[in-house]
Amino acid sequence: MKEQVTRRRFVQTAAAGSVALSWLGTGHAPMAFAAEADKPALLGGTPVHQGGWPKWPEWRKSWEPEIIEVLRSGRWSSAGWGGKVGQFEEAYARLLGAKGCVATASGTTALITSLYAAGVDAGDEVITSPFTFIATYNVCLIHKALPVFADTDPDTLTMDPATIESRITDRTRAILPVHIYGLPCDMDPINAIAKKHNLVVIEDACQAWLAEYKGRKCGTLGDLGCFSFQNSKHLPSGEGGAVTGNDRELLDRCQSFHNCGRSYGAVRGSGCFTRGSNFRMTHYQAAMLLEQIDKLVSDTQRRRRNADYLTAGLEEIPGIRPVRLPADSRAAWHLYAFRYDKDEFHGLSRDKFITALRAEGVPCGGGYREQYYDGLLDEAIQSRGFRRLFPAQRLKAYHESFQELKGNREACQTTVAMYQSMLLAERRDMDDIIEAIRKIHAHSAELTT
Repeated sequence: MKEQVTRRRFVQTAAAGSVALSWLGTGHAPMAFAAEADKPALLGGTPVHQGGWPKWPEWRKSWEPEIIEVLRSGRWSSAGWGGKVGQFEEAYARLLGAKGCVATASGTTALITSLYAAGVDAGDEVITSPFTFIATYNVCLIHKALPVFADTDPDTLTMDPATIESRITDRTRAILPVHIYGLPCDMDPINAIAKKHNLVVIEDACQAWLAEYKGRKCGTLGDLGCFSFQNSKHLPSGEGGAVTGNDRELLDRCQSFHNCGRSYGAVRGSGCFTRGSNFRMTHYQAAMLLEQIDKLVSDTQRRRRNADYLTAGLEEIPGIRPVRLPADSRAAWHLYAFRYDKDEFHGLSRDKFITALRAEGVPCGGGYREQYYDGLLDEAIQSRGFRRLFPAQRLKAYHESFQELKGNREACQTTVAMYQSMLLAERRDMDDIIEAIRKIHAHSAELTT
């Protein structure tokens, strides 16, 4: 079947193929074969996807000479500026269309650095998304600030701008939107609210390399943007991160803070004259990243093509709702996610659906849960430091506000996500995903028993 066939043509062809098999010969074997092929693997049928999926991360021998040269040089630390780290900072800023970039030790340290540069301090509040990796919560807590949650829009899995203003208090210092799974937030209303209330906007773009919103790259839409290059990421170096932006003074503050508080650019002083930490990237990490930039661009194009094809197919299956992107935007697809409606699958639970899909050879999971009930935030607001910084009634109201996050609860209970490297597979593998879900839908009543 040609790659250009539509999802409807795929279903028609598959159905026609099953009918044709029943007409071949006079015995019952062809009909039995067709039935077995269509039966879910969880019910004893044959899994749709028989092969594997692209492994991640990928290593290429051609990248080794540049990295070996750095290792043999003995200059591994970036404390003296320049070198491979400086080259990477220039290349990554150019790739995104940003005025500058500060390479850091991780995405988490990029966020810590950005919050400091933006002036977030003890006793402040930062409005952020609850549907995110736990680091987004932690970086606020490390600054002894409260991560106050705007609700999640279940259709987009990102921050619902309509729920931000009700969370603003006289202690709010910044908004920290998260482009989770590489899905761009709706940044225009977020930036408008920030401007109205004189708040800083720091983008958590740790999963959003090359994602775009209205012609601009994520990480250049707010005051600062933060990225991760951890092992699972699209641009990996084991660990690593970056801060990007267009405000030179803010970027200079980031450079100073991440290098032990040393003087840099507009941030002038004598020696280590201001607060800071060692969040520097190494030169051999930067060399790894430089070698992969062209691959990031081509991989992103491939992920988008396959994601678009997958979305077109899944939209035709009742109960499957691919995520909605803001107008004129493009995702990076760190995870490919969709919403699952069990009512359209005869009440088949999401967990049983995931089990059935895995049995078909399609790895998937449930995404994030309601992490604010995991104990981390309880520990924080019960600590001596937070009880000194915030009135008891504020901390009580803060904890109670988690119950208001109905959109996030829905997102956590209905999301199904597949790993990013699956989108680097062939078009026929996308057909396998679509067919596996179609098969589960067709037999969902049997799977519920």
